[in-house]
Amino acid sequence: MQIEKSLAPASIDAYLHDIAMLQVFMQAQYPDVGVAAVSPAHLSAFLSSIRDKELAASSQARMVSGLKSFFHYLLMEEMIPSDPSELLGSPKIKRKLPEVLSVPEMEQLFAAIDRSKPEGQRNRAILETMYSSGLRVSEVVSLAISNLFLDVGFIRVLGKGSKERLIPIGDEAGKHIRLYQEHIRGRLPVQKGFEDILFLNRQGRPLSRIMVFYIIKEAARNAGLSKNVHPHTLRHSFATHLVEGGADLRAVQEMMGHESITTTEIYTHLDRTFLRKTLENYHPRFYGK
Repeated sequence: MQIEKSLAPASIDAYLHDIAMLQVFMQAQYPDVGVAAVSPAHLSAFLSSIRDKELAASSQARMVSGLKSFFHYLLMEEMIPSDPSELLGSPKIKRKLPEVLSVPEMEQLFAAIDRSKPEGQRNRAILETMYSSGLRVSEVVSLAISNLFLDVGFIRVLGKGSKERLIPIGDEAGKHIRLYQEHIRGRLPVQKGFEDILFLNRQGRPLSRIMVFYIIKEAARNAGLSKNVHPHTLRHSFATHLVEGGADLRAVQEMMGHESITTTEIYTHLDRTFLRKTLENYHPRFYGK
């Protein structure tokens, strides 16, 4: 998982946790059955016990995926005679459409940041960067100065699984990054080892992910937004506004750093919702509910 698939540490921990749960189940229910003798019936009984715990469908689907990968690996290594997970089915996951902000709401969010304070310029630069390039919160807190190419309008980002991608960044975001660098960051007591990190706290250390969460929550509250706004809301809004504007889905996938196009396709569903609301609001003979 780490070397061949370049999965993030959190994903690896989740899969290992699932296999550990299977191990505990087998030791309790079938103590005499070794790994080479695990059957489809054993795995079905394990998944049934998981369903009884009322785990979310997404967690159950991850478990099935983890089991399949695990037993496929054992089969490839010739540690088991056959794959007992081959016919396991995953629960159907209902894809929940993420909440996004409209363009006017994004403007409200930016305007709500008090730039008279030193951290205000930094916070404005953070939000502008996240919305301009669709960054994850982990990507913005680790953004390196050496990966800024503002003169040509690009930034290099280290995403999930340590995969790099080059993303365009807008002029407005670039402007606020420069203002932050010139007037705020240059005066901070930068701690050793963090000289290349762009966004720092007052002590000259990188911001935590939870700190960015609080920054965005406070800005949303000051802006009077009733929606549940969090760091991923800016990322969702970035993708949604691109799709609504007619952007190519493959280009959006590349910028978002999605491994599969099916992940990006959720924003086409958002776009259909947007189109339907447009009809409801503006068409004189549209009576849809």
